[in-house]
Amino acid sequence: MGKSILIIQGHPDPHGGHLCHALAEAYACGARAGGHSVERVEVATLDFTLMRTQADFETGTMPHDLLPARDALLAANHVVLLFPLWLGTMPALLKAFLEQLMRPGFAFIQAGPGFPHKLLGGRSARVIVTMGMPALIYRWYFFAHGVLGLERNIL
Repeated sequence: MGKSILIIQGHPDPHGGHLCHALAEAYACGARAGGHSVERVEVATLDFTLMRTQADFETGTMPHDLLPARDALLAANHVVLLFPLWLGTMPALLKAFLEQLMRPGFAFIQAGPGFPHKLLGGRSARVIVTMGMPALIYRWYFFAHGVLGLERNIL
């Protein structure tokens, strides 16, 4: 029985032709050939507003355009996140997407003091980052803060 895979392609250019687009397509083709089902989210094609206040995050409603992404994430047991490294971290549009998607009550609950309780456990994830430098330099000199923050705080 194959996995249900969600590929979130986070390059902010909706016109394609970038390495992230090609990698997402190759990953999807390989997964389907391996007997897995694949859903894709192209963040650049979605229409949603940016959050501006803490109240937006804590009590706001998820934009309508993101509901299919939310449902795909709930159905997936493996998530692939692809993005280019821009200014040491993910592009702002992808960050805004994750802020809208990973809301309290969906991704986690805060039940009293301490760390929040994660609600999306039981999934595996693969983070694929394209960058204009060797990965070793990014890890050694920059301490990979953009990717490690994602892994620690969101995944």
